[in-house]
Amino acid sequence: MTLLQVMPEDEPTTVELRTRDAEQIRATLAELGVEYENWATRELHAKAGQDAVLAAYAEEVADLKAKGGFRLVDVAALRPDPEDETYPERAAKARGTFLDEHRHSENEVRFFVAGQGCFYLHLNQRVYAVVCEAGDLLSVPAGTTHWFDMGPTPDFVAIRFFEEEDGWVGDFTGDPIAAKFPRLDELVAEPA
Repeated sequence: MTLLQVMPEDEPTTVELRTRDAEQIRATLAELGVEYENWATRELHAKAGQDAVLAAYAEEVADLKAKGGFRLVDVAALRPDPEDETYPERAAKARGTFLDEHRHSENEVRFFVAGQGCFYLHLNQRVYAVVCEAGDLLSVPAGTTHWFDMGPTPDFVAIRFFEEEDGWVGDFTGDPIAAKFPRLDELVAEPA
């Protein structure tokens, strides 16, 4: 289930809010201009490719494209595969790509088909860690400083929506703040 944890930007060990309640998550994020929805999930084969994933969610994708003005849609997937010798290197590289604080020139919109990942939104002197799982749709407004962690063993499938071909390019801030906050695997571990 989705998780939201809110921490002051200067006190990463202080938890102001930790909830798995979808309505509370939606309301908290809405105050920040961040959209959160939960779509019904579809049963798909673990190795389903882009065409199968987009076909399974064709109606929702078409509706969101029309509503948000998105011209491009694709599927990003990284799933552990013991038969794939390149997975460990690809996974480490992928994880490291967006672990530092950055922003994008357009809204970052992701729908999680499977697996999980965490968006850390740096807004109003706080960090909002939003763990997204299958069924979660998150829309982070353009210009919002954030980072993303896919965990030590990345396992996710996500539909990505873009206005322009280079909409996913990150503008990195150079701020080392991301290294101070708990990573995805620490967040999803239940507190003792």
